[in-house]
Amino acid sequence: MFPPARVAGRGRGWYRGDCHVHSVHSDGRLTPEQLAAGARAAGLDFLATTEHNTSRAHGVWNPHAGDDLLVILGEEVTTRTGHWLALGIRPGQVVDWRYGLRDDRVGRCLEEVHRAGGLCVAAHPHAPYPSGTFMYPYRGFDAVEVWNGLWSSDAPWNADNEAALAEWGRGLAAGVHRGRWRPAMGNSDTHLEGQIGIPHTVVLAEELSVGAILDGIRAGRSWIAESAAVELSFTVSAGGRSAGIGERLGAGDAPVEVRADVRGVPSGTVGFHTERGRAHHASLPASGSGTVEWCTDAAESAFVRVEVRRPDGRMAALGNPVVLI
Repeated sequence: MFPPARVAGRGRGWYRGDCHVHSVHSDGRLTPEQLAAGARAAGLDFLATTEHNTSRAHGVWNPHAGDDLLVILGEEVTTRTGHWLALGIRPGQVVDWRYGLRDDRVGRCLEEVHRAGGLCVAAHPHAPYPSGTFMYPYRGFDAVEVWNGLWSSDAPWNADNEAALAEWGRGLAAGVHRGRWRPAMGNSDTHLEGQIGIPHTVVLAEELSVGAILDGIRAGRSWIAESAAVELSFTVSAGGRSAGIGERLGAGDAPVEVRADVRGVPSGTVGFHTERGRAHHASLPASGSGTVEWCTDAAESAFVRVEVRRPDGRMAALGNPVVLI
């Protein structure tokens, strides 16, 4: 029996979840029961089971879901020249992984996932090991995992993530100007105890269901948190109208006011980024709670996104953009 695709009684809101999780059913060390307990302890509302190249775990998750935890069926597709996440696939569906860039087969596999209503995410694009570095074009992928978790390290943010973020940022600027951009997401890639939810993606969804969560990720209505201790609100306003993360704002010639409210990052730095790079930054107080505001306009900024970093430069939160038109 497979986990339900919807948690009843949970309407529109921001939901926290980890969409890259491994158990003993591939090369993880934890059972689904342990992962579910860890997800709840980390303050998550949903997770995705993404074992390597198998659907073996799909049928064991039902007892561990419930009225407080949505489980999304998925797979980590580990090809010879890059890994990607197939999220929201059919129960028992296995996406082929036996190819590389030269075989010209990834596009057909992406279409297979999309026909099932699923989402395709380029995983840890700069992972420094054979097959982990992502060599495919992002064309056809719905999102990019710019923040991947701890692995065997104790650092939740590292140079591989910094490279992935920079690459995504360049593509974001070009995509916004072409009228279509690809959202960022972050996941723990949990294999060991204590890793789940570090980091995770916070999604604005119409309800706590597989379809609504995937819709939110696909639209970029999401931001990435180091942990549930970090809270972020990001709004952009102009001419009496406002928009949030992943939305578009018709600003015209009106001044644009950008505001970020942050909690849980003592003495951190809030940076606002546009297609020109980091356009404004300010420090948070030692309490970790504060508001940062900035003014711009649509002529200067085609989009604005936010980064919140620790005093040592490690990422604490990262948002998808608000597009200005």
